[in-house]
Amino acid sequence: MRAVFVLLSLLLSPSWAAAQTFVVQGSTTFTHRVMEPYQGAIEAASGHKLTVVPNKSSLGLLALFDKRSDFAMISGPLANEIARLKPEHPELAFDRLRAFEIWSTRMAFAVNENNPVRRLTSEQMRAILLGTITNWREVGGSDLPIRVVHVRDGGGVQASIEQELLDGKSMQAREPIAVQISSQVVKIVEQMPEGLGLSQLSIVKSASVAELKLDTDVEQHLTLVTLGDPSPAMQKVIDAAREIASTAFE
Repeated sequence: MRAVFVLLSLLLSPSWAAAQTFVVQGSTTFTHRVMEPYQGAIEAASGHKLTVVPNKSSLGLLALFDKRSDFAMISGPLANEIARLKPEHPELAFDRLRAFEIWSTRMAFAVNENNPVRRLTSEQMRAILLGTITNWREVGGSDLPIRVVHVRDGGGVQASIEQELLDGKSMQAREPIAVQISSQVVKIVEQMPEGLGLSQLSIVKSASVAELKLDTDVEQHLTLVTLGDPSPAMQKVIDAAREIASTAFE
């Protein structure tokens, strides 16, 4: 009888539990930075399989509510994503969302290599993004209009900058240029002396642009979101993703 009890205990223990397959939808930034390079390692460490569907942070959250996904990937503050979704979906139980930060990365502002401006204060950048400062001449540069380049429909980079640098206010820069994906931001700035790109440090460093530094850092947070508290199996996926990201991105 004792042998049967021990065998049942082993079969019911986490190490013997059958692997589950979880659907993960949302941010393409999260996908590119975490899932594409490390999905296999996360699956091996957690003991569970993942089906990854890259689209947008907001679509990942809606998929949670529709039970088409087990996790949402977001690349900006959850509060900002909720604020965008609430007007069109007031019936959703946003208070049930649980956020688990996996990794954070520093935002960077890209400028054309011919732009002499290389450093601004946070106050100056706030004034640019809110539309108060509109010409590079006002911050020591050439007599050119400032054209902010960003990913259309918000995106995690813009949401993080609005939350951390603009105290939650929406960007109001004059005549901004909106592009489809983050890699296009630096491509536009490479060609435009008046451009100011909202991007990530890793993307800026790998492109033929210069970084415009501030006196304070702005970070973007990559987060997994669940609807309600995660199950023990889902928690293993979260823990594995955090551990692997913390090691891989040191």
